[in-house]
Amino acid sequence: MSHVVVIGGGAIGTACAHYLSIADCDVTLLDLGEQGKGATSGNCGHLAYSHLQPLSEPGIILKTLKAMGRGDSPLFIKPRIDPALWSWLLHFARHCNESSMLHLTQALQPLIEASEPLYQELMDQSSLDCEWDEHGSLYVFRTQQGMENFSETNRMLDEEFGLSAERYDSEALTELEPAIRPGTTSGAWLYKNDRHLHPEKLLASWRALLESQGVTIQENCPAKSIIRKTGYASAVITDSGEIQADAVVVATGAWTPLLNKELGCSIPVQPGKGYSVTMPRPKRCPKYLLHLSDDSVVVTPMASGYRLGSTMEFSGYDPTLNRRRLNRLVEGAAKYLHEPQGSSITEEWYGWRPMTYDNLPIIDRAPCMNNVFIATGHNMYGLTAATSTGKLIAEMVTETEPHIALEPYSLNRFQS
Repeated sequence: MSHVVVIGGGAIGTACAHYLSIADCDVTLLDLGEQGKGATSGNCGHLAYSHLQPLSEPGIILKTLKAMGRGDSPLFIKPRIDPALWSWLLHFARHCNESSMLHLTQALQPLIEASEPLYQELMDQSSLDCEWDEHGSLYVFRTQQGMENFSETNRMLDEEFGLSAERYDSEALTELEPAIRPGTTSGAWLYKNDRHLHPEKLLASWRALLESQGVTIQENCPAKSIIRKTGYASAVITDSGEIQADAVVVATGAWTPLLNKELGCSIPVQPGKGYSVTMPRPKRCPKYLLHLSDDSVVVTPMASGYRLGSTMEFSGYDPTLNRRRLNRLVEGAAKYLHEPQGSSITEEWYGWRPMTYDNLPIIDRAPCMNNVFIATGHNMYGLTAATSTGKLIAEMVTETEPHIALEPYSLNRFQS
């Protein structure tokens, strides 16, 4: 039985450990802090099988610069001297066109599409306690222009990818979702196949499942280095000592570039900081997960709480909570909802998304070690794509035919 060390205990690392365990590997999962408490724990829990468009949509840069000048941009870039960031932004800008957007969406679809039945299988077989919700998601617009622009997006997604939403204009929307105030929107688009869950509870219950499968979990155990012998990794060095390994999986999210020297390559990932505020459920709580699209706020109703989240901030690994960004979430929700917030705030949170400039993840071998595998760069859909990514990594480690093509997620694409 092969011993595999998985570095990183978020959604991607946890999924990798799960599928490796199913494949009869002996697995040790390392986390530099508490397992499940990183970038996954405070996100909005949206399994967005419907919406594949990359962040690098046409016109996003001009739109962002204008909004930053007003101080209300959902995408914020902290001015500073950072050559890696500005190189990343330059490459990002080159992808902000129609042809690139279509190509990237086509490349991403198989990964997202494959994840849906794997999640359903996980829920059906393991009964994870994660407040699984099947109502779907609503993309809500205040402006008529927003509704019509999204109509074109919906048409493209339907024609190119078979993903169609159901349109609800203003009055029909408030009948469908009474938590929305009448007269505040032009309507919404409903994606019935989307799901949402409580991400922290997902990882806690998934951890219990892993431990029942024999996976060893070591918390507060950062990986310091990888011992390399003739093109292979033989062990991982941690604060607790040396862990022998037949294979190593690096699923460290936004922290992956800090391991560039160990991996023998440059990982073009930038930390994209997101925020959320968690509260008790308001009395008039939404039934659906809501994307308040004109204000870039996501509203997640959960059985045990209520969360407002989103925003994208490129400020490096700055650990401070930006009060203005947090307030923006509540202010955005207040434009739409009868009760935009609960009776108190139970958590204010930030986390770093691992952002690649082409919106595609990296799922590949490290170039200098044949038995080291990298799973990172999942942008804003790490939770959504966790199951398919975990299964791909297990297939790579065990040299099994992959269930989807790996080429779109290769490191080689950054060489051109």
